[in-house]
Amino acid sequence: MPADTEQPPVALYDRRVWVFDLDNTLYPAECDLFAEIDQRMTDFVARFLRLPRDEARATQKRYYAEHGTTLNGLMSMHGMAPDEFLAHVHEIDLSPLPKTPELATAISALPGKKFVYTNGSRGHAQRVTDYMGLAHVFDGQFAIEDSQFVPKPNQASYDAFLGQHGVDPTEAVFFEDLARNLAPAKEMGFATVLVQSDKDWSHEPAAARPAGIGDDLPPHIDYVTRDLTQFVRSITQ
Repeated sequence: MPADTEQPPVALYDRRVWVFDLDNTLYPAECDLFAEIDQRMTDFVARFLRLPRDEARATQKRYYAEHGTTLNGLMSMHGMAPDEFLAHVHEIDLSPLPKTPELATAISALPGKKFVYTNGSRGHAQRVTDYMGLAHVFDGQFAIEDSQFVPKPNQASYDAFLGQHGVDPTEAVFFEDLARNLAPAKEMGFATVLVQSDKDWSHEPAAARPAGIGDDLPPHIDYVTRDLTQFVRSITQ
């Protein structure tokens, strides 16, 4: 069905598993937290590949578009071990993030189990959810280490998530800020919710850029929201 931005998503209340992406989904993209991660990725690529910074940034973005994450590109193309990269890029200041007691209450009210599923590291997921006051509402998390460093939207990543947590996708809802990451989820039976923002994403590769407000959306998007807390709350109301 086409993406619905108007009607309350009461049809989702029968679902029993709730899967949330982390960055730019659980917190607003306008926090710009990922900008610091982005810059630290560029610094790492420049040092690791011994490139000038402008060339390193172009390589970083190309790998992101072609491999799902810069990390996967570096591992696939250069045989890089992931640990140092993950530690470096996620060593960031979390102070731009909000405390989110209303979102915690809304997620807690959802029936069934709740998970964080991120292309970031376990440590990053734990730090962010702890800082925002959300860690206690989730039954588990699935980070890039859990998929053997294979990122969304690669099908193997979703299969690993389902296997680890015993999830039936036909009973689940997937929240994401990247439309391309929702395509495999929809095909597997998830209901899909795209979390949008007004942030300018023109610096990202077109193939991996979040959909902007007013853009035509692909048919695998069931719902769109710009206010995650209100959307989640409306499911149970």
